[in-house]
Amino acid sequence: MTRPRRASAQTLLVLQAFMAHRRRWRHGYDLSSETGLPSGTIYPVLMRLSERQLLDAEWEPSPTPGRPPRRMYRLTADGVAVAKAELAAEEAEAGDFVSVPARGRA
Repeated sequence: MTRPRRASAQTLLVLQAFMAHRRRWRHGYDLSSETGLPSGTIYPVLMRLSERQLLDAEWEPSPTPGRPPRRMYRLTADGVAVAKAELAAEEAEAGDFVSVPARGRA
């Protein structure tokens, strides 16, 4: 029997950032700045979420001549559902943690 695959901590950060502004289009650089994840981490996460059809992705032409277009992303309806479920599961799992007091302390 296989276990359902849980989202990585990095993916959870990205989903959390998207959920803060569900319908807003976001750039990878914007998400990287908000989450603190480097580009080598955030872009693979965005590609995986796009491949799973949890993100819509579009190219935005650059307003500055000579600059390349930028990729923009936003959650799909399925993406919102998955984000809610993953974030709720993470919150529930964190709530299951029981702190054990250190010995010798009152």
